[in-house]
Amino acid sequence: MMQAQLAQGQATAPLLAVCDVSVVFGGIIALNGVSFDMHKGKILGLIGPNGAGKTTLFNCLSRLYQPSKGDILLEGESILTRPAHKIAEIGIGRTFQNVALFPNLSVLDNVRVGAHSRTSGDIISDCLKLKKVRRTEAEINERVHEILDYLHLEDVAHTIVAGLPFGTQKRVELARALAAQPKILLLDEPAGGLNHEEVHVLGDLIRRIRDDRDVTVLLVEHHMGLVMSIADHVVALNFGKKLAEGTPAAVQSDPDVIKAYLGSKDQ
Repeated sequence: MMQAQLAQGQATAPLLAVCDVSVVFGGIIALNGVSFDMHKGKILGLIGPNGAGKTTLFNCLSRLYQPSKGDILLEGESILTRPAHKIAEIGIGRTFQNVALFPNLSVLDNVRVGAHSRTSGDIISDCLKLKKVRRTEAEINERVHEILDYLHLEDVAHTIVAGLPFGTQKRVELARALAAQPKILLLDEPAGGLNHEEVHVLGDLIRRIRDDRDVTVLLVEHHMGLVMSIADHVVALNFGKKLAEGTPAAVQSDPDVIKAYLGSKDQ
């Protein structure tokens, strides 16, 4: 009986746990005791009006910000002792609301950057092109080209990123994040700047990435149609606090969420 309970507990343990996280900038409380769990293989939508604290939480997860209180656990281990440049190593990848690519590099080289974040090496081995280095480079090339093909970017692989349409640049940034082989993919406003048809295609792509590549997704998005159509679970924030949590249907119909987005007659 005890073994069965332990096995059940292990099966339901979250991949990522945000535990009572608060962030204070001077006298401004950007996050106030936010907690929620993410489970492996799920898409979690994080929603809220402007200024709700969504991007602040994302920046805590990618270690750009240090919480004033609380903890963030990946597979039961705190990530808060790790610097930002070590986050990809433990399986957290992200895209940005404003595309953050190397504009003067090709698509291929931008995606290589993501792949190299999961490699280990030293300057002597790299300069001498030792056998291990050559083998690693071959593996990276194979992985990068597979991802470019997967995201239909092979035709522009050698094109300088700055000359590409915005929607294509967003796919390049997604490819770079996937090249690091993340366990959790943080998508910050991926639908921003896309038209209706592109948003529909994006939704299908996010689901396909989750299913094909065994990636758990945390999605921050203002496009409610996208979130509600693909998320398994939704967390709503407002003024730095968790306002509601549950299935898309439950959160969408929550009176406090409706009030936060639409206001009330008393306001």
